[in-house]
Amino acid sequence: MGLLRRKWTPESAEQWTREDWIVILISPLAYVGIAVGTALVFFMTTIGLIVLGITMLFIILMHWIIDPKLKTISREYERKQKQYLIELEQTQRWEEVQ
Repeated sequence: MGLLRRKWTPESAEQWTREDWIVILISPLAYVGIAVGTALVFFMTTIGLIVLGITMLFIILMHWIIDPKLKTISREYERKQKQYLIELEQTQRWEEVQ
């Protein structure tokens, strides 16, 4: 198993893992980078562009790390929601719920 997990089951995606903590650490850096980089760009400094570039790399890294996990959770939620709506419709029509 590598450093970062890319394939998730719905049960394992619900648990807090190393990937969550990595994203928690990168996230504030990205927010601060956006604020500082934007301010420096308004002052027409080259360092502002560099900071924004590095920040974009942090944001892409964050997305790459957490997106598979979030997609797995979302698919499972949509599956449960679809089943719930089917049961709700059957109940409203007074049909036998399976």
